[in-house]
Amino acid sequence: MNTNEEIMSWIMDTYSINQGYSVPGVVTGKPVSIGGSRGRSGATSRGVMYMVFAMLKRLGIPVEEASIAIQGYGKVGGFAAQLLHDSGCRVVAVSDVGGGLYREKGLDPEAINRYKRDSGTVVGFPGADALSNDELVEVECDVLVPAAIEGVITAKNADKVKASIIVEAANGPITFEGDKILNERGIFVVPDILANAGGVTVSYFEWVQDLQAYFWSEEMINARLREIMEAAFDEVFKLHESKELTMRQAAHWIGVGRVAEAHLTRGLFP
Repeated sequence: MNTNEEIMSWIMDTYSINQGYSVPGVVTGKPVSIGGSRGRSGATSRGVMYMVFAMLKRLGIPVEEASIAIQGYGKVGGFAAQLLHDSGCRVVAVSDVGGGLYREKGLDPEAINRYKRDSGTVVGFPGADALSNDELVEVECDVLVPAAIEGVITAKNADKVKASIIVEAANGPITFEGDKILNERGIFVVPDILANAGGVTVSYFEWVQDLQAYFWSEEMINARLREIMEAAFDEVFKLHESKELTMRQAAHWIGVGRVAEAHLTRGLFP
């Protein structure tokens, strides 16, 4: 949070000065001109979109009929709104720190982006109803995407969520108590460690490219990102079904299992 490509370049430069030579692989999220990766800036949002599509497919909801509400209209939420809108989804609600907008027939993210560039906020966008961030969580929609801060869905409001699917674009937007209530209500939650993994996946791509000093096209990066995200979703979903686990439990099962297997295989002391 609160960083950008310039700050990543400062980190790389500071480390490189101390090493005596350029070390682009020390940090990711850099500008393309100094070893950054194409497609990195929108990778988290693109990964969120792939998870939305995967979950809609499992529930038999056509993309063109899906309604989306996004809390947090920043680097992740704003671009996710644009991607989902361009793919045919109906983005009915968005918000930033100041408040939000709702329009049942759908909002135009491109127009909202222009408005936000001029005003600094989505609040007051013409042709839409105003709503608070708390109210956005309770909007009638197919998919709710919390893309702002942690702890926005709790025991106090989890019973008011009307979405069928929640895709955690932010880190930890649902508390333990809130998650339990959502699970009891049968609301599918795609957990943060899966849903927002697009950014760290393309960061890995950036590191690999820096090591090779060979850089890929954005089309190749997006295709590889989609392949990895969809494979990860399928693995988690299959375990969720076979073991009757929540998606969060299944994701952690797989993650912890991989670390444990690697530890046992290597025989690390002690």
